Amino acid sequence: MIAAIKPAGSNTRGLLAYLYGPGRHDEHFDPHLVAGFAMLGMPDPGRDENATLTELGHYLDEPVRLRNNEFGKPVTEYVWHCPVRAAPEDRYLSDTEWGEIAQRIVQAAGIASARDDLACRWIAVRHADDHIHIVATTVREDGRRPKLHDSGIRVGDECRTIERDYGLRRLRKGDRTGTRRPTQAEMHKADRLGWEQTSREWLQDRIRAAIPHATSVEELLAYLEAGDILVKPRRGPSGDLLGYAVGRPDDLNKDGEQIYHPGGKIAPDLSLPKLKVRLETSAPEEHPTARRNRSTTAWHQATDALDTLHTETTNTDADEDARAQAQISALGELIEATAQKAPADIRAQLQAASRAFARAQRSQIRAEDRVAHALRSAARDIVNTATGPDGSALVALTAALVWAVVLAGQWHDAKGHAHQADAAREAVQHLQSAADTALAATLTELAGRPFKEEFRRTLANDVHAAVPEHADRILADPGWPALATVLADAEAGGHKPHQLLKEAAARRELGTAHRPARVLITRIQHTSRNPAPNRRAEAARLRSTTASAFGVPSPGTQPRTAIAPKSQPSRPRR
Repeated sequence: MIAAIKPAGSNTRGLLAYLYGPGRHDEHFDPHLVAGFAMLGMPDPGRDENATLTELGHYLDEPVRLRNNEFGKPVTEYVWHCPVRAAPEDRYLSDTEWGEIAQRIVQAAGIASARDDLACRWIAVRHADDHIHIVATTVREDGRRPKLHDSGIRVGDECRTIERDYGLRRLRKGDRTGTRRPTQAEMHKADRLGWEQTSREWLQDRIRAAIPHATSVEELLAYLEAGDILVKPRRGPSGDLLGYAVGRPDDLNKDGEQIYHPGGKIAPDLSLPKLKVRLETSAPEEHPTARRNRSTTAWHQATDALDTLHTETTNTDADEDARAQAQISALGELIEATAQKAPADIRAQLQAASRAFARAQRSQIRAEDRVAHALRSAARDIVNTATGPDGSALVALTAALVWAVVLAGQWHDAKGHAHQADAAREAVQHLQSAADTALAATLTELAGRPFKEEFRRTLANDVHAAVPEHADRILADPGWPALATVLADAEAGGHKPHQLLKEAAARRELGTAHRPARVLITRIQHTSRNPAPNRRAEAARLRSTTASAFGVPSPGTQPRTAIAPKSQPSRPRR
């Protein structure tokens, strides 16, 4: 059940005309009162043909008129309006039940308690099966104003109790970190102009997409202006930036003037102070040209940077919460950066993941943003790369993003952040779809390569030895032949399959993985992309360097012994 308190108004009669009228799309039927401050003798135009809307409006406005006549300064914004809506899957509620709910809402808000004879006047109008509208005038019978500070929080808490008492769909309790829902006026305007998003939603997506491109708020605003976003900075006499607002082209008010939205009204974490902390507390940045020169490795470095999230989010120390929140906030920027540079076949899923994860990027825990410079640098490296990733780099990064968001959701769950955990779960679905698409070509190529069964059995023994608790699931996974090929390639490069499997399992918990072989493929391809160093050659080089420095002949110049070293049994070849 959602109760949305609207901004205060001053036209009681006009609001009643809407509630008792046909609606903007003829959606209202049988409008009538279900509750009020004094139902006995109250005019109801929906049930009494002799009652008028003007009469009902005057009845509600009477305490306001008396106060305005008595005091010099009139009360203007006094109409309190709160629609209360049930979920589509909720059962039908009778007029009596809606009346009880309305009484509980006005009491929680501070409009009128059940035993207060001098409370504000209010009514509840029903003109549909699934919702009511509560209207009140915020002047009490004794002329005083009600205390409505934080009324939205109290009403939201009461809605959660009502859901439990009436057996309705249970919603999550709010934590004051969410974005404002689009108003009816905003949605109707977007529909009228043919926009898929309201202006605030559209602007939020553009600002979040610009964040990985900037290292300061000034850079961010310049980037937005270059992208045809209308920017209205607010500066002090010294020229320092004090605030900002942004506008969507062609978003005009009734007077033909451009509409601007302050960043903090678009989303809580897009206010100027929050953006300054995020953008200006990172490590010193390289020049964009330097980033482009190493575009091939930027994607692998981003995958490496995600490993820090495992440590931060699994630490149960309360002092580490600020660090974990900072890493999760930066993770959202990395998802957005990846979406911007990803191939077209997975870009839509990554963009949807970025949009969903925005809710998980902020909570009531204040982020220590300076610790997340590695992830933020990785995001900036990716958006500044001249070319997209190769196949293996993209596969590794998308798989790492899936696990990182899973960890973020688990951390939010542990902290009781219900909305953020839900957002992370939604983002995981989009990321998993993108990761599966990115991996499909790699799996096809790996599965088509010839492979000796004897060598595959040897690798299966490595799996049993390295991850015995998951070995049966890995070997039964349809991706096992491809994993065996990856392990064989890694061994050919000097890596030890047993060690690679243990390291991969330590980085990514396999118990919750639906296809553990796929998880291991992406991780092992990433960690074994470079040949393993030859330890004997490195030791010989160090001995030679040390000996030369002291004028001692290098061991490499000594005659070889005639006795060959004992050979070790070799593994079967592919």
